[in-house]
Amino acid sequence: MDRSTTGNSERIAAVLKKIERTRQARRHKFYLRDEKITLSHGSGGKSTHNLIEGVFAPAFSNAILDAMDDAATFGIDGTGQRVAFTTDTYVVSPLFFPGGDIGKLAVHGTLNDLAMAGAVPLYLSAGFILEEGFPISDLRRIVASMATAASEAGIAIVTGDTKVVQRGKADGIFINTAGVGIIHANWLLGQSQLQPGDMVLLSGSIGDHGIAIMLAREALEIETDLQSDTAALHTLTAALLEAAGDGVHCLKDPTRGGVATSLNEMALGAEVAIGLDEHAIPVHGEVRGA
Repeated sequence: MDRSTTGNSERIAAVLKKIERTRQARRHKFYLRDEKITLSHGSGGKSTHNLIEGVFAPAFSNAILDAMDDAATFGIDGTGQRVAFTTDTYVVSPLFFPGGDIGKLAVHGTLNDLAMAGAVPLYLSAGFILEEGFPISDLRRIVASMATAASEAGIAIVTGDTKVVQRGKADGIFINTAGVGIIHANWLLGQSQLQPGDMVLLSGSIGDHGIAIMLAREALEIETDLQSDTAALHTLTAALLEAAGDGVHCLKDPTRGGVATSLNEMALGAEVAIGLDEHAIPVHGEVRGA
């Protein structure tokens, strides 16, 4: 055995050992050592994961929540029907950015979480927290954007709530949306269904939304036509499920943490590792990896 082969074997052994430590840690109660909330806890990365595992997950633990998928899925007794249910809160700056705004993002984000469960989205709720002094013209623009996005997706916003807080107590507007949909797939989808050898497919390029937001927020003088790729994905996922059937094991809609965080969540949920297959073939619009 030559030196390079020995080195590769040692690296593989180290990776496998680290994976096993992660598995063992996940099976035990996680203790959050942080004493105060920081902005990093909302970044969608490791600090967010630690906050969820250390505070919310143990307090609310149940069979449905513990799956940690994009949407909760459950059956309705006596009907044989399965339902997907999800909720999300949107705080973005600036409120309007190339390719979208906070309203469009709220509708698409919740709709897509339902789509990731293999569901046909039906209805949304919309809750608004408004800061005193927020321009009514901006609110009209955001609400109109939400209405258009919902109409184009063929769903309805059927209930909602509005609260107003004192000036300085919020960043203009926060939006919470929840959604419900009917699952037509007759097999389980989710992180726990992932298996060794599964391929990871990307439906588009990476980072468009995050970069568009950053450029708009920082007003960087960079000449680009890059726009947010926020869009409704339920028709795309429906076509995928129809074509591939139960060969699809898990669907994921990357959020603040991006593709890297999504891959980590999938790996943790399935207790597997994700790597690049030596035979992986980059294709326009997707990357195939094992």
